[in-house]
Amino acid sequence: MKVGFIGLGNVGGKLSGSLLRNGIDLTVHDLNADLVAEFVAKGAKAAEGPAQLMRDCDAVITCLPSPAASDAVMQEMLPEAGPGKIWMEMSTTDEAEVKRLGAEVISRGGAAVDCPVSGGCHRAATGNISIFAGCDRETFERILPFLTTMGRRVLHTGELGSASVLKVMTNYLATANLITCAEALVTAKAAGMDLNTTYEAIKISSGTSFVHETESQVILNGSRDISFTMDLVKKDIGLFQEVADRAGVPLEINPVMINIFNDGIARYGERELSPNIIKRLEEATGLDITAPGFPAEMTDDEPEEPGYEVVPQGRA
Repeated sequence: MKVGFIGLGNVGGKLSGSLLRNGIDLTVHDLNADLVAEFVAKGAKAAEGPAQLMRDCDAVITCLPSPAASDAVMQEMLPEAGPGKIWMEMSTTDEAEVKRLGAEVISRGGAAVDCPVSGGCHRAATGNISIFAGCDRETFERILPFLTTMGRRVLHTGELGSASVLKVMTNYLATANLITCAEALVTAKAAGMDLNTTYEAIKISSGTSFVHETESQVILNGSRDISFTMDLVKKDIGLFQEVADRAGVPLEINPVMINIFNDGIARYGERELSPNIIKRLEEATGLDITAPGFPAEMTDDEPEEPGYEVVPQGRA
């Protein structure tokens, strides 16, 4: 099968790189011509635009920064959608929006999947990231070889839209982890604790998390570079809020987190690295939350391994 990929940014560039590295027939498109040229130099083909990708490829993957960007691209591709075509939405997006656009593809005889990723850019680079996939089982079986090329753990989440709900939920949890890690590190420093020892204490305790073991390291290094920005956090927890509002769930913590990131954006700008939300507390206390020996960015030291489907506990 021929695969098209639209969106060669922080995440998309790494996911599409895994496809290319593993011999998939890949055609790419991005508004940044330099990114496209890099992929062409590695053996990919370049498309003139989204319509050509859908016309010439069996499956087209979008990995874009917002629901509005996905909609704009889909409007160009829809006239070329039809039987045998698959749209795979790997952006973090709104459940209702992916269902709306997916219905357009399905009504033309094609198939649609929302398949966002989770686990950090460093794992996207090595093909060891996790992938959720929302679609009918037949479509899932068709795209599973591509998903297991881009990721290690692949979970079929149910119908179209279900993966997007779970993705924004996990990003909500990651954001809560980031904020609490920031508060814990600043409080430890204010209480006279050594930050290297504090990091290890959290890591080996019930207080640890994926976020602590990754983002706390770049916080303590001072780079704060996790390849994710405050505007994207605000988008993701805002999407989670919309899911809760539609379901009638009166959330208490998420609205507070939205306010925290609104304040962070007002102070430091939309494109500020998201771990720098800790700067609000650094400024309030006058403390410098850095320590020696931590990396400036995260790398995945696990070897690339073949992906596989994750079967939920309690199911055959």
